[in-house]
Amino acid sequence: MAEFKLCISDPKAGKTYQKEVKDDQASPFMGLNIGEAINGEVIGATGYELKITGGSDYCGFPMRHGILGVRKRVSILGGVGFSGKDRNKKRRLGMKKRKTICGHKINEKITQINLVVTKAGSKDLGEVLGVAAKEGEAPKEGDTKEAPKAEAKPTEKPAEAPKEEAKAEKPKEEKKE
Repeated sequence: MAEFKLCISDPKAGKTYQKEVKDDQASPFMGLNIGEAINGEVIGATGYELKITGGSDYCGFPMRHGILGVRKRVSILGGVGFSGKDRNKKRRLGMKKRKTICGHKINEKITQINLVVTKAGSKDLGEVLGVAAKEGEAPKEGDTKEAPKAEAKPTEKPAEAPKEEAKAEKPKEEKKE
């Protein structure tokens, strides 16, 4: 009973689509490695070809190419899973860190799979998958629903205006030497 959250990025459109797959749709992903291509028909995207670029397990540890096994703790110099920015330390050149990362093979403990479109189909990916792109994008031309606009607040501040007038009314004192 496998369940994956797919993050499919379309570099030409500059959008990322998310889709959840379970059981029958998820089974073709089991055993695949990072870098392998998969036919889009598996998830309902006819005419598309997708490449696996990474993922993460149920604890959030990232997958890394070239690592055998489910999860390992390794010393790494940089790349996937390496964060050189600690709260109190700056990244030093040549600094190694011991980090926990997942292997490159998709298994039952993986929850998210990152994919990139290598060959596009004839239709838009969002229409084919039946999912919307990530939030923050502008609505399409055909959409009739618009987000409610916030009312503009007055920019004048009544408390500041009297203070400025009070300053202008005070005469300047001359200095006597």
